[in-house]
Amino acid sequence: MTLRPALLALAIVGALGLAACKPDATPAPTTSGIPAPPASETADQFVARVNDELRNISAELNSAQWLSSTYINSDSELVAAKANERWLTQLNAWIEQSRRFDGQKLSPETARSIKLIKLMTAMPAPKDPAKLAELTRIATRMEGMYGAGSYCTGEGEARRCRDLGQLSDVLATSRDYDAQLDAFNGWHTISQPMRKDYTRFAQLVNEGAKEMGFADAGEMWRSGYDMTPAELAAETDRLWDQVKPLYEQLHCYARGKLDAKYGPDKGEVAGGMLPAHLMGNMWQQEWGNLWDIMQPYPGAGSLDVNFALQAIAHADLTSERNKPVDTGESAAQHEVNAERAAALDTAKKMAERAQDFYVSLGMQKLPQSYWEKSQFIKPLDRDVVCHASAWDMNMAGDVRTKMCINPTEEDLTTIYHELGHLYYDLAYNKQPPIFQNAAHDGFHEAIGDTIVLAMTPNYMHSVGLVGAQQQSHEAMINAQMRMALSKVAFLPFGLMIDRWRWGVFDGSIKPENYNKAWWDLKAKYQGVAPISPRGETYFDPGAKYHVPANTPYTRYFLARILQFQFYKSLCDASGYKGPLYECSFYGSKEAGEKYSAMLSKGASQPWQQTMKELTGGEKMDASAVLEYFAPLQEWLKQQNSTQQCGWTSSASSTHANPQPNPPAAG
Repeated sequence: MTLRPALLALAIVGALGLAACKPDATPAPTTSGIPAPPASETADQFVARVNDELRNISAELNSAQWLSSTYINSDSELVAAKANERWLTQLNAWIEQSRRFDGQKLSPETARSIKLIKLMTAMPAPKDPAKLAELTRIATRMEGMYGAGSYCTGEGEARRCRDLGQLSDVLATSRDYDAQLDAFNGWHTISQPMRKDYTRFAQLVNEGAKEMGFADAGEMWRSGYDMTPAELAAETDRLWDQVKPLYEQLHCYARGKLDAKYGPDKGEVAGGMLPAHLMGNMWQQEWGNLWDIMQPYPGAGSLDVNFALQAIAHADLTSERNKPVDTGESAAQHEVNAERAAALDTAKKMAERAQDFYVSLGMQKLPQSYWEKSQFIKPLDRDVVCHASAWDMNMAGDVRTKMCINPTEEDLTTIYHELGHLYYDLAYNKQPPIFQNAAHDGFHEAIGDTIVLAMTPNYMHSVGLVGAQQQSHEAMINAQMRMALSKVAFLPFGLMIDRWRWGVFDGSIKPENYNKAWWDLKAKYQGVAPISPRGETYFDPGAKYHVPANTPYTRYFLARILQFQFYKSLCDASGYKGPLYECSFYGSKEAGEKYSAMLSKGASQPWQQTMKELTGGEKMDASAVLEYFAPLQEWLKQQNSTQQCGWTSSASSTHANPQPNPPAAG
């Protein structure tokens, strides 16, 4: 899953702006070093000033965070921590200053702006300067620990260290049970030292949230959706209930395939759960890497995107190798340089392919600075955070992506996703800085994924990434399964991470039970488990980037629902008639115009209004998910008709109970 850092992983949430007004007099500095506001400043003038100051501070903060993510060392960590400290000090000052206007009659725009100022960060900081500084140091240190994490084995010359990318490759491509288990266990060692830091981190952000008037940091997170925190929690439960039967059928099918591959003694864990290390992904969040095991009809439909991308990579490497050797360049160095240049060429071609889809809808090409400043491949000379992310550096068009791109289908679709963030950034850049964000954070994650849904087999064929498509039921089921392994498999994972953090923040999950609670929730929602207990010597939550980076995760679950709603609306706008799962609006200026209009609104109005303008309705709803996957769900029921689906776990009585499927009719 990808991350969009907006002013660090602190998640700015949007608002308004008026022309800046000249202060009455030079205000005296406060104890924080920030000048006190003019005594006669009105609410409108306050919002205008915050907009100006926000634009200025965002450029400094994002540059510091970019540096600390692309050059991980103690110096960059210090620079980022100090920038974060200044930012949180400034934010606390704005929040305190905004209290002057509580109870006043304000214009809707100003009232919304002040509300959003109070929700600008996912990391509420205590007012105490020493505690604020401590919080920023911990946050930067944890993210650096994750980025530099590696699993090392052996001694001396035999010592071998592997990073997340290399360990993930084992899970994705190896079907050696023990090799996968070693890679899974190995990565989860990198987060053990984070436990103490995270415990203190939770204490500090809770203190900051309480000073802002919230019960805890989790309640603050749930307040950013134009509904009450309780309503947001209930809404996610309702949406999960809509899609849960589909997930349970996919889970049942996957278990049968793993049993067939590894044997029932290894293909499942007691209670019918799926073994964590066999799901092709370090966190079991998406199962697309199990295509070789899960493919319903081998050979039906030509969907091997990896083959086409690797052919491009091979051609680029051949081209670079054939270039003349520079004076003084050894043959070995020429080969290294050729490999690096070819990798960069291929990565940029993949980004250009993704850009082409957005341009086909009538959107502009990305600025030249994007191609010059983005991180496309992993550097050889330093540690970086490879986790994919999209960056709006200055609220004025300096947009970038940070990835370590490999020529794989997974990375290609990730690029399409990341560019969705950037096109959203560029669309609302005309809004005042406080409103330069999504209608809610799930919208931001859904934009690019809506485009991914339109990457149908026929679209992929049209751009040369797969062969000519067969028109058959088998090929259609294959295509649906590929999409479900990404979209449907993710849904419970999208819920459980924040369910864990909400529990940490409200105190129902104690530090001494961090790991148990993590795996209890994974069992409850995902039906996955490690093959042996992982006690409290581990801190497995920290092995998922968004936990040490403090990025709220419910947004990703909501995005998985929203993207299908957006997709259906854009298909309708393009004039498409036919089964939803076959729609691609590539090249439709009508769909692009409707999408761009929605993107341009940013956070300037409640998301319900933005939703209505695009889809005609004001509610998030999973009916489009079920419509899209209806053929697959029916097929899965037939395949699972002789199986006992569901799972149980002794950890919790709320886990799905096994339910025998009724006999097939007829």
